[in-house]
Amino acid sequence: MNLQVKKLADLDLRGKKVFIRADLNVPQDDAGNITEDTRIRASVPTIRHCLAQGAAVMVASHLGRPSEGKFAPEDTLAPVATRLGQLLGQPVKLIADWVDGGFTVEPGQIVLLENCRCNIGEKKDDEALSKKMAALCDVYVNDAFGTAHRAEATTHGIARFAPAACAGLLMSAEIDALSRALGNPKRPLVAIVGGAKVSSKLTILKSLAEKVDQLIVGGGIANTFLLASGKRIGESLAEPDLLEEAHAVMDLMRGRGAEVPLPVDVVVADEVSALARANTVSIDEVGAHDRILDIGPKSAAHLAQIVANAGVIVWNGPVGVFEHPQFAGGTKMLASAIAHSQAFSIAGGGDTLAAIAKFDIAHNVGYISTGGGAFLEFLEGKTLPAIAALEARFRD
Repeated sequence: MNLQVKKLADLDLRGKKVFIRADLNVPQDDAGNITEDTRIRASVPTIRHCLAQGAAVMVASHLGRPSEGKFAPEDTLAPVATRLGQLLGQPVKLIADWVDGGFTVEPGQIVLLENCRCNIGEKKDDEALSKKMAALCDVYVNDAFGTAHRAEATTHGIARFAPAACAGLLMSAEIDALSRALGNPKRPLVAIVGGAKVSSKLTILKSLAEKVDQLIVGGGIANTFLLASGKRIGESLAEPDLLEEAHAVMDLMRGRGAEVPLPVDVVVADEVSALARANTVSIDEVGAHDRILDIGPKSAAHLAQIVANAGVIVWNGPVGVFEHPQFAGGTKMLASAIAHSQAFSIAGGGDTLAAIAKFDIAHNVGYISTGGGAFLEFLEGKTLPAIAALEARFRD
């Protein structure tokens, strides 16, 4: 896997008008206050680079799920403009109705373009809209990996028509990290896939089963695999109608001399709550009314050993209901093993990032992906439209 895209660092931006598609879609409270600004902070290095080069910078992003052609007060990027200005140490003017131009931005200045998903044709990757936006700039920079799996006007169409198109610093880092993890990985390649449902991650499980040496499954996914292996799982969350698919994944792994290591002990309770009483039992001792909510210490130790010997680790999803302390042991031990491993590790997905924050291992993970859906689709081997558009412009 060798994705070839132009990189921002290789371009001369002096005096150029630069259009950056960033992902500034941050959570806000009912009063419109930003509650978590990771995505804004992640966009700053690319913006700073362009400003330092003497570029006139326009930044575009979506926020929430607005209706195209309509603009409601909650759709505004005004709080983002304020926070971005604080981080950059310079004013960031917010521009409404920007598609047809009519605004000015000088070299060394930055403006934020109002919510791009309010523009008619954005989500349908409208060609006329894409050409209008391309006419605003000399260089288009895609730095929004989190939206790379969507073919929209600001992520795909504009890249076709802008005079030059490249990947920003964040996008380049994502492409490099994912290519390193899956392109020609150091063996053993270990994937950890947790989550509630096999159905939501079936394609990624099948795709990884063809590549990895160990496929660690957790959460409801592991319960479905246990059921497929003939184990009793009580009232645990599982998908009995997908046992055939689970068998197929295990058979595929077995045929390659690889493995899906399943729990030998589990932590059970009769309900999922902060007050639930947790019991550790052998997998063969799960009762009719038990719910499996975590892996047990023997299983966690075995998985930690697999992780310790890995060459590359891809992590998407916890192995238990780690939000409650009594069901967090498995995910905590796995997180610690990843943190201490010499392997290159890449992690992505909302629950995974929450676990990384909870167990404070961010500085010991090789790369933390900012994209949820895009991260999963890349792992599945799908072509991401935004990256494909940049690849098509590589030799321009």
